[in-house]
Amino acid sequence: MKRDDTTASSVGRRAYLKYGALLGGGLLAGCTGNASESGSNTTTGDAASTTAATTEAETETSESQSESGSYSVSMEPVGEVTFESVPETWVANNGSWADMGIALGLEPPKGVWLTNRYHTQYYDEIDGVSVDKSDMVSLYQDGVSKELFYELDADVHVIDPNFLLNRFKGWEQADVDEIAEQVGPFFGNCIYAQHYPWHEDYRYYTLYEGFEKLAQVFQRTDRYEAFATLHEEFQSNVESVVPGESERPSVAVLWGVGDEPEEFYPYIVGEGTGFKHLTDLGVKDALANSDVKDFHGSRAAIDLETVLEVDPEVLMLRGYESKSREEFQSTVVESLKNHETASALTAVENGDVYRAGGLYQGPITNLVLTQRTAKQLYGVEESLYDGKRVADIVAGEF
Repeated sequence: MKRDDTTASSVGRRAYLKYGALLGGGLLAGCTGNASESGSNTTTGDAASTTAATTEAETETSESQSESGSYSVSMEPVGEVTFESVPETWVANNGSWADMGIALGLEPPKGVWLTNRYHTQYYDEIDGVSVDKSDMVSLYQDGVSKELFYELDADVHVIDPNFLLNRFKGWEQADVDEIAEQVGPFFGNCIYAQHYPWHEDYRYYTLYEGFEKLAQVFQRTDRYEAFATLHEEFQSNVESVVPGESERPSVAVLWGVGDEPEEFYPYIVGEGTGFKHLTDLGVKDALANSDVKDFHGSRAAIDLETVLEVDPEVLMLRGYESKSREEFQSTVVESLKNHETASALTAVENGDVYRAGGLYQGPITNLVLTQRTAKQLYGVEESLYDGKRVADIVAGEF
């Protein structure tokens, strides 16, 4: 890969990069197996910024611009990326980053890993914010085609390149280098979960740390700062409605297999943006002290008999965000009520079976999911955030 100061293509606005070391190779790691890849079933302590010293240093790097207007932003694992001008088109790894872009007032990304896991219906909860993903492309289509990156011709790829190298068999470091040189740079970190073995050698970013980096790339730090302030107020409101630990129900987070699930992938609540709404609400994890192994480590499903042994007070099921509440109740919940074993679960008997929220959360979708989950678990009725203020920030009116 060339490391000089030439642009990555002949397009005048194309960003170019100076890479730090890219971490290649490693184990093949998946989310929920082949079925979920096809889309068939389909942090706590999150700070608004890093320490003052780190933020100051990074700000100096990201905001220093040459006379030609170029600027640099640094993020692990790609290191420092230099842009000739502000990117106009982009591709995102998943809904976490896509939602950050929407929060910054950007046009939606041209592609994400799986479009059916970018749940744009969450925006329906906020008047004045909507996203049309009808023209959005899934990067994963029984594999990821390098040619697709050329077709999308994005100015920047907000993707941890190690995700491409390790998530499935097909890409090599040379492929990453080629796309970075010939199309546009990579800039991203796999922040939605913290379980990939290939991510142990470089740092994770919280939702708002990643959000700040993306704001620097698109030179929209004013919107980031407005969201960071809103988030601090939101966190205070959330803390005020979380009951004492002894009053919180035990919760099992599972990925249901099919609309009449008899097998489940167990998720131990942990760090990462995919668990932020649960950790911020202090969810009491029923699986954490059981013999059940986290899916990320075991890659194994559990049956209803095992769920009954744990017998959580609340079941929160992933994999059903594309269904409305009513559709979820009439299919998944109804099947559990009619099942000999499932019907004996305390959560099923008491009507405490809910959708758990998507894997990918950005600043807007996290607000929506935290509000929804607070109502499900703790009966919270009051609004924990100001939707109009969210819409105003997205529109640049603040």
